[in-house]
Amino acid sequence: MSTAAFSADVDAVDVEHGAWRHARFIWALLIVNGLTFAGMPTLVPMPSGVLQLVTQGALALAFVWVLLVNRDRLVRPNLCLGLYSVLALSTLVTSVRINAGIGSLVRDVRLAAFLAVLWLLTPLWGRRDMLLARWHVRCLAVICGTVVVGLIISPGGAFLDGRLYNRIWPMPSPQVAHYAAVLTGMVIVAWFSGLIKTRPALATAAAGFVIVLLTHTRTATIGLLAGVTAAMLSLLVVRRRARRALVVLVVVAGLAAVPFAGLVSTWFDRGQSSEELSGLTGRAKVWDQILDEHRSNLDQWLGSGLSNKSFNGLPIDNSWLTVYQEQGLIGDLIVLAILVVLLVTSLIRPRGPASALALFLVVYCAIASYTETGLGDASPYILDLAVAASLLMPPLMTSVSAPRARAS
Repeated sequence: MSTAAFSADVDAVDVEHGAWRHARFIWALLIVNGLTFAGMPTLVPMPSGVLQLVTQGALALAFVWVLLVNRDRLVRPNLCLGLYSVLALSTLVTSVRINAGIGSLVRDVRLAAFLAVLWLLTPLWGRRDMLLARWHVRCLAVICGTVVVGLIISPGGAFLDGRLYNRIWPMPSPQVAHYAAVLTGMVIVAWFSGLIKTRPALATAAAGFVIVLLTHTRTATIGLLAGVTAAMLSLLVVRRRARRALVVLVVVAGLAAVPFAGLVSTWFDRGQSSEELSGLTGRAKVWDQILDEHRSNLDQWLGSGLSNKSFNGLPIDNSWLTVYQEQGLIGDLIVLAILVVLLVTSLIRPRGPASALALFLVVYCAIASYTETGLGDASPYILDLAVAASLLMPPLMTSVSAPRARAS
């Protein structure tokens, strides 16, 4: 994204010199930490142990690196990170209380380390050049680029059950769709805001949207469209480009509604019966089992500790029920509070690129949470919300990276 439209005021941290210039690599490591993988064929076979070592090692490296970068341990107060920290503490208490096992405790430590890295990066939040958002877009573009490379090298092998996945890194279709949808939405909103030129925006957004369509992921598509619409509506008052684009989109949608209705319906159905669609491809059965399980009052409020996001051997695929299972009603209330805080803040902030990008991210994550997990653990969704929180934080105008004066 271009930063020419932003104020030339000095931000809190100089990222061009000193240790802070390495912070972009720390953000990239957090992205790597969130990469999911499954047992599917790749161009270069990779054992699951190696993949796990890469993702978990990335978080460990990020934690050590951020301690070296932010040597003064400077942090900025942030309500959303504070709420997530309360959630992490509650989760740790639950794991200790019920003796959940080493696996749960390891996940608790990872969540705490993940949040610690985000806290130590808060001096970069609220910058007028939207630094974290720019880094996020670049990292997502690299991930989507690996998907495109895998598709080009092995067109036939890049699909599993008719859905595109990542042949370079064994990332399943829903996760591919998540990264592509967030990339596409952020680029479109940046273009509406005049932060990026038309040609690169068109190329990136078109590639990202095609990836989403090829993954046949309905939730990501709905989240993308709803998030972009919300962001565009927030920009109508301040951006002429957004007003023009809205008129064009309404006209195009009206003209394409009838001739392409059958094609859209076929894509949305994915060859599934009405029973499968109503049951959300079997998800509803697992959800009913979670809600029907008898729990004590304490377990209902605190949960059973972090797990592998499954119930009776089946994936939960719903953030709210996963948080309920692992972190209880308290966890759901905390996550809801985080989303509400971000949503309200993005609506009351002065209209502009920062609030529009944040609004897109919050709306997308809220919709995607219905069939995806991640709002209560160290995941790409928390990174998306962290970017939103950084965009909504007011800037610091005093430098914290200047050398400290020596006592005379």
